[in-house]
Amino acid sequence: MPETVPSPTIRVEVAWAERDRQVLVALEVPAGTTAARAVELADLSRRLGAVPQADALGVHGRVVAPERVLVAGDRVELYRRLPVDPKETRRRLAREGRTMGRTVGSGGAPNAD
Repeated sequence: MPETVPSPTIRVEVAWAERDRQVLVALEVPAGTTAARAVELADLSRRLGAVPQADALGVHGRVVAPERVLVAGDRVELYRRLPVDPKETRRRLAREGRTMGRTVGSGGAPNAD
């Protein structure tokens, strides 16, 4: 009977963050595992109580296709839509004479609000 050779494995992580909590799951997966499969293996629904809705996947801060094959040390991140468009927030603050945390013309003093 031929001896079976175990397939090599790699260590990766899957990350999900919300405003008030983060989950980081370390996994050992077979070489050739895709980003989407790693998310499935992380079983986030069990850890979070619900399946998180991801609009995109990324690896180390860069958006990738779900079919991207992972390499050792990759961290798969689940991205969701921002609740507010950052450009619109900057426009609104500019109309109000404010910037992100500072008042315009105040010499860099933080806002009171």
